[in-house]
Amino acid sequence: MIKRILTGLFALIAGVGSAQTDRRVESKITEVVVFLNRAQVKREAQTRLEPGKTNIVISGLTAQLDPQSIQVSGKGNFTILGIAHRQNFIDEFNTPPTIKILKDSLEIYESQLIIEQGLKEIANKEEQLLMNNQKIGGAEKNLTVAELKAMADFYRSRLAEIGLQRVQYDKKIKSLQEKKSKLQRQLREQNDLLNRNTSEVVVSLQSSGGGTASLNLTYVANNAGWMPIYDIRATGTSAPVQVNYKAQVHQRTGEDWRDVRLTLSTANPTLGGNRPYMNPWYIDFLQPVAVRSPLYKREAAAKMLDGYVAGAALDREEDSVSLSDYTQVLQTTLNTEFAISLPYTVPSSGVPTVVDVVKHELAAKYTYYVTPKLDTDAFLVARIGGWEELSLLPGEANVFMEGTFVGKTYINPEEVSDSLSVSLGRDKRIVVKREKVKDLTSRKLVSSSQRESFGFDIEVRNTRNEAVTLVIEDQIPVSQNSQIEVTLTESGGGKYESSSGKLEWRLGLKAGEQKKIQYRYEVKYPKDRKISGL
Repeated sequence: MIKRILTGLFALIAGVGSAQTDRRVESKITEVVVFLNRAQVKREAQTRLEPGKTNIVISGLTAQLDPQSIQVSGKGNFTILGIAHRQNFIDEFNTPPTIKILKDSLEIYESQLIIEQGLKEIANKEEQLLMNNQKIGGAEKNLTVAELKAMADFYRSRLAEIGLQRVQYDKKIKSLQEKKSKLQRQLREQNDLLNRNTSEVVVSLQSSGGGTASLNLTYVANNAGWMPIYDIRATGTSAPVQVNYKAQVHQRTGEDWRDVRLTLSTANPTLGGNRPYMNPWYIDFLQPVAVRSPLYKREAAAKMLDGYVAGAALDREEDSVSLSDYTQVLQTTLNTEFAISLPYTVPSSGVPTVVDVVKHELAAKYTYYVTPKLDTDAFLVARIGGWEELSLLPGEANVFMEGTFVGKTYINPEEVSDSLSVSLGRDKRIVVKREKVKDLTSRKLVSSSQRESFGFDIEVRNTRNEAVTLVIEDQIPVSQNSQIEVTLTESGGGKYESSSGKLEWRLGLKAGEQKKIQYRYEVKYPKDRKISGL
């Protein structure tokens, strides 16, 4: 009998020892790879394992998690048996500190509001009590003048105090209600950024001897990304141009990225990575076309989705951190990555966080451009070479000249050629004047035709203390009718483009030098016709 009891007890102990248990562990975000659309998040977690099977539950994850992207690795005396993902609609989301602060502040204001409203109500009751007890000393008792005056003074003084207190209470109540409403709006906005249901990843482990387990969890989350912005700075016409590459990182995943290593990737997982294939292009006579069944459409859509998921998986890359500089530029097989060694914090607010990526100094050729027909001011333009090696993406750029903000421009690497042109603003020290020459302007009637001649002088002067290159642009009209003839009779040494009517002069001006350009053209047309636009 005792033997059977001991045998059963040993079996029970063995069964308990081999039973699978669930263990919730805390994890911390350490690295984030931000794609143009989406982000890959890396978390680290540590725990101790007992011999046998254990389910490690990593909870409090974003509900924007893509289950297909989950990867788990680790170190320790264990074997990973399986990975599962599930939504948690019961547990409260790990409340971010910003929301906790808002909630605490809201509770304080609500308490103060209750106190002030209570004090106001007490004042109202006291006023009502005084008003209901104005009969003094009873009906049979006559009061002296001094007693009446004292009571009148008391009522007047006390009612005035109560009225003043009520005004002060109303002001405090109004101020507290406004602050409460503002906090409630902020709290609603913050809560809208978080989904109340959260994700959990369950990792099934088998350990023979137990011990410490270190786990690395990575996954791709939606509602995150980055876009490039640039600062282009020039300090003078003899210095190189500095191009500051920045990024606006945004995310609304519901998880705050606090003091994490960021890597910005030019990859876009939403585009997929599968190459397209063309089907044969058949033509035939028009015939009735059979409508495909809904089942066929669902199967085709499923195939497209499979290709999309597979393509997204191909775009995931491992990040790297530079120890010698803040940012290391990595050219992967298909994309470019910017690994930033300094930790950054990107809250889940949707508000962009500006991240400095990398700075470059590029040689530039500086040229002044002027179109005196439209504007007599000369504009300094920098033509920047070597931009192809910067892995630029289309984006807005802020332009600065000698520390002064000049304006904005847009960089589109797909449209620029061997050099990138950036306008750096006006320079009043290049003086330009354009005038019509009356002696060269005339109208003559020749047989059945009318002939008009025009002449213009353009004078330029360099008042700078250094030589400059100036490009002058002007134009003559272009005929849209065979009966109208336009002839350039004097180009002044400029380059003429007949299709657009554009004239261009490229001049080298020394310090203090002045030059003059003259060009003429004539227009011939039937004498009984009038020309528009001349």
